Amino acid sequence: MGPIDLNDVALFVRVFERGGFAKAARDLGVPTSTVSRAITRLEESLGARLFARSTRSLRPTADGLSFHTDVAPAVAQLQHAARGVDGGDRAPRGRLRVTAPNDVGSTFLAEVIVEFAERCPNVEVEALLTNRQVNLIEEGVDIALRAAAKMPDSSLITRKIGPLESHLYASLEYVNARGVPATLEDLDRHDKVLFRANEGRSTWTLEGPDGEVSRVVTGHVTGDDHNFVRAAALAGGGIALIPAIMAAPDVAHGRLVRVLPQHKWRGASIFLLHPSARVIPAKVTAFRDFVVESFARRQMKASTLGDPRGRATDKKASRPVRGTEVSTSRSARA
Repeated sequence: MGPIDLNDVALFVRVFERGGFAKAARDLGVPTSTVSRAITRLEESLGARLFARSTRSLRPTADGLSFHTDVAPAVAQLQHAARGVDGGDRAPRGRLRVTAPNDVGSTFLAEVIVEFAERCPNVEVEALLTNRQVNLIEEGVDIALRAAAKMPDSSLITRKIGPLESHLYASLEYVNARGVPATLEDLDRHDKVLFRANEGRSTWTLEGPDGEVSRVVTGHVTGDDHNFVRAAALAGGGIALIPAIMAAPDVAHGRLVRVLPQHKWRGASIFLLHPSARVIPAKVTAFRDFVVESFARRQMKASTLGDPRGRATDKKASRPVRGTEVSTSRSARA
């Protein structure tokens, strides 16, 4: 017996159950000759005739009847398993492996995954958080979130889901002790926590009322992870430039306050990447669309959260800043 093509076995089952080559061909949308050649190829591999053919009829032989009894349940089981894996029924299911940078993964993405798991209970989500560049195909990862100004060309399908807008924040304790800057120049008199600084120096390029302004800032505390920068700002380390969607929970609970709210940074964007394929699994498309929707909603909320409406601490009245009430009408104290 020669090697058997499982596609030919599946065609045999279809011909057997439909009672003819032409009917099976119509079901599959292929020429009748394609079906006929597949059955002949299978018979040659098995060394047995499966159908008795005539100009008027097609009927299974004894070997054909026996073969159908043996293989039909297995073919049905394989087809059922395939539908579960590739989303043929368009219902998301199976294990979904997602990778993202540590800071994005432990803040924005963690909340999104929990919400997605509630919406799609048949999908098991596994998060791989790392700042290294993961090879999706070699490491069996379904989808990646990456933050960058621009993604390099690759064989992966890439979708930009939106700008990663960043604002200036400080802890409530810090602004009560040191005041708040009224202008960008006032930043020189404040402590700063910097992201990926070079020898304690960084350039903040901010959009404001007068357009885009670049300012060189210095700081005694620096880090290469936004989670660290956020934590250092929460600890009172100074003013930090933090992605709004990452700072939003702390702003909502009054742990961080936004300063110089008329200024923001949009130097990077969030991208979604996944391997190219003729058929994208339903679990991947469902998660991709959910992330796009969630990011837009959270970014819109975070962009206005912490935009102050009250007044800051008044030296004479000694009124402390409450929650996110930070005014820029007063210059910073040294």
